Amino acid sequence: MQSGVQLNPKELAQRAESLIRHSSNRYLTTVRIAFRAKQRRFDDFDGLMDEVMVKPVHRAIIELSDEQDQPDLLPG
Repeated sequence: MQSGVQLNPKELAQRAESLIRHSSNRYLTTVRIAFRAKQRRFDDFDGLMDEVMVKPVHRAIIELSDEQDQPDLLPG
């Protein structure tokens, strides 16, 4: 994600819908988003993240959808 990016609500909704559509379990996908958002929130408090203007839930949805769409970016 780039710093200072304006989030398009329509794109964010499409990414969230895509995550849920491609999941085998909606509940677990929702929990993954919430867990990632909680981690990002604490990263913000520690001053580790530069993108304080992006809400943690939005950032979690974007990160997880990027991981889903581009698995070659993942380490390992």
